[in-house]
Amino acid sequence: MRMRPTLSWTPAEDLPPGTTDLEPVVDALRNGGVLVLSGAGISTESGIPDYRGEGGSLSRHTPMTYQDFTAAAQARRRYWARSHLGWRTFGGARPNAGHRAVAAFGRHGLLAGVVTQNVDGLHQAAGSEDVVELHGTLARVVCLSCGAYVPRRELAARLEEANPGFEPVAAGINPDGDADLTDDQVAGFRVVPCAECGGILKPDVVFFGESVPPQRVEHCRELVRAATSLLVLGSSLTVMSGLRFVRQAALAGKPVLIVNRDQTRGDHLALTRVSLPLGAALSSASLRLGIPVD
Repeated sequence: MRMRPTLSWTPAEDLPPGTTDLEPVVDALRNGGVLVLSGAGISTESGIPDYRGEGGSLSRHTPMTYQDFTAAAQARRRYWARSHLGWRTFGGARPNAGHRAVAAFGRHGLLAGVVTQNVDGLHQAAGSEDVVELHGTLARVVCLSCGAYVPRRELAARLEEANPGFEPVAAGINPDGDADLTDDQVAGFRVVPCAECGGILKPDVVFFGESVPPQRVEHCRELVRAATSLLVLGSSLTVMSGLRFVRQAALAGKPVLIVNRDQTRGDHLALTRVSLPLGAALSSASLRLGIPVD
C-alpha cells in the first residue's frame, strides 16, 4: 500500500508560547556564524501562500506526490496544466523585506549560509549567495529518462505553443507553484515531452514522497556543524527534511531560534520562538544591528 507523506502534525500542549522579544535573534546575528533555514512563511509577503499557516494551501489542496506523478499520464497532465498556469504568477513574485534582510545579513558577514525549503528563488533574487535549495527549484526542469535540464521559461514557451488559448481562472496559487484548477479546466491540456529524448519532464523539485538527494543533505549537515546557531524563518518544521537540522543543532548544543507566527514541530528544541510577521521582525533586527536593507 502506498503511504502518503506527512503533511501535518498535532502540537503538544506543553510547547512553550511564542514571544515578541527579538533580542535573542539580534544577539545571535550580532555574534555571527548564523545558519538560516527558511520555509514557505518567508515568502507569504511576496504573495506566495504557505502550506500550513492561517489560510494555508493544505486546507484546500493536496500536493502532488512523486509516486502519483510518475505512475499516471493523467496525473502529469493535471500537474503540468496547473503548474503552467501557476508559473505565470509564481514566476513574477518579487523578494520582500524578509528576503532582503537575510541578504543584507549575508553581505555583512553575519551568516554561515542559507538553506531554504522554498522553490521560488526569492532569496537569490534578493541578493543572497550560495543558497542551498533543499527542495530544488521551479526555475528548472529535468527529464526523468535522459537527465537533461532545461530552463523553465523554455518549457513554458513550448507549453504555450501546445496549448493556445489556455486561460482558465484559478481559485488560488500554492507554495509549489501549483494553481487550483478543476478537472474540467485541465481536461485536454497537452503535456510536451523532453525535446532531447521524448521522456517525461518533471520540475527539478523534490515532490512530497520523494527524498532529498543524500549529498545535498550532507552539505546542509556540514553547514550546521560549521554554524554557531540556527535561525529558522517561516517554517513549521512539519517534514523531516528541515526538522533534522534543528535536531542536529540542538543535539550539538547550538542555539536554535525560530521566527514563525504559529507553533512549530521544533519549538521544544528552540531557545525562543518569535511570533511576529517575518518582514517586520527581520527589518527590525537589521535596524537594531545598524545594517541597511536595500
